[in-house]
Amino acid sequence: MGSSSAIKEGARSEGIDLAAIKKALDEELQEAEPESSSLPRELQQQRVSIIQSLPRDKRERLKNSREWLQVGISGFDALLDQGIPRRTSILVCGGPGSGKTIFCLQTLAFGASKGERCLYLTFEESEQRLKDHMDDFGWDWRSMEHKGSLLIKRFSPFDVTRQVEAMLERAKGELLIDIKPLLFPVGFKPDRIVVDSLSAIAAAFVGKEETYRIYIEQLFKIFEEIGATSFLISESTDVAHKLTTSGVEEFLADGVMVFYNIKIHNIRQRALEILKLRR
Repeated sequence: MGSSSAIKEGARSEGIDLAAIKKALDEELQEAEPESSSLPRELQQQRVSIIQSLPRDKRERLKNSREWLQVGISGFDALLDQGIPRRTSILVCGGPGSGKTIFCLQTLAFGASKGERCLYLTFEESEQRLKDHMDDFGWDWRSMEHKGSLLIKRFSPFDVTRQVEAMLERAKGELLIDIKPLLFPVGFKPDRIVVDSLSAIAAAFVGKEETYRIYIEQLFKIFEEIGATSFLISESTDVAHKLTTSGVEEFLADGVMVFYNIKIHNIRQRALEILKLRR
């Protein structure tokens, strides 16, 4: 006899009406979260008070604006209401196994399926392994790649280090350096970009922290200039105190999303927090 059958059999012997309990729970859940919205009632009430405090003309601009990007993950997009402002930089932080890479692959797959040009810059995993991840979830990277809407490109962080140092030397200490050739293929102007990861790049700059800060500042500037929405992954082992290696990335980014993989007794529970989001 299966475990569920045993539970039902035991409930019958004790005179417990499981159908009635299930009905009561369903009614309670429906009352807490109306069908018209996927958000809890308390959060809906908070948002109503915030939106009503805005001038009517600004409310209309926000409502009608096309300057918002949908991530393409239904539960996450519901949290953001309008979406993520386009042309912003989002820092995606968290420990191993918290879902950062899958989150970024999914938003690129969604954008590419809508005709946007999406670029995944990997400094750790190979292109094929990332494509294998997409296969696991049924995201058709082959057709996206064939149409030119998706490009996954691998870089060596140590090659980046050497090229940045050479550029700085040529510039004789000036901060205006050109890093575009290090990142973007000729003729490919992306709408969405993923950098995986800043931690791998930072590891190549060990002992050269000032050079790394210059590189990161220029990187954010380039993303802003080309008008792309960027998602920058960072491994964080202690998100309660420090999100990134240098601590500068979370201040430069327009948004910070923290992914958790919390152990409660013998079970891992994933969670996500939108720590910061401008506009």
